Amino acid sequence: MQEREILTWDLYGTAMRQLAQTVTDSGFAPTIVLGIARGGLIPAGSLAYALDCKNLFTMSVEFYTGVDTRLDVPVVLPPFLDTADLTGADLLVVDDVADTGKTLELVHAFCADHVRSVRTAVIYEKPRSAIKSDFAWRRTDAWINFPWSSEPPVVRRTGVVDA
Repeated sequence: MQEREILTWDLYGTAMRQLAQTVTDSGFAPTIVLGIARGGLIPAGSLAYALDCKNLFTMSVEFYTGVDTRLDVPVVLPPFLDTADLTGADLLVVDDVADTGKTLELVHAFCADHVRSVRTAVIYEKPRSAIKSDFAWRRTDAWINFPWSSEPPVVRRTGVVDA
């Protein structure tokens, strides 16, 4: 079994406060926080609360199919984000991890022409990531066990665990 980084709920709370402080200290004040589903939804909500930003959007992207297995390219899933809602925004795009960085890169590129400014934030960033996040709480090469996805689903529909 490969090395794993374990993020507990307690450590997650610390990570989100520290990440929010880093965003604030940079001077960036998002008017919209956009969470990349699924892994970025919980961090996006946490950052939106910590940054006192009530505009919370989501964008669904499928890429991972299992532990360190993925599709050839990330795929945007419906419902699709209406870019007109982003006009003039200072956007913070949030995901749990920038592993290859392809998902974050896709969402960043999709939104960049519609907003005033865009920054990215992740809990973890891996050295191989194609995009360097503006804000990352920690950097690691290990596979990460997130508290929301470490347990098997109550109902298994896809057969995919830990992705």
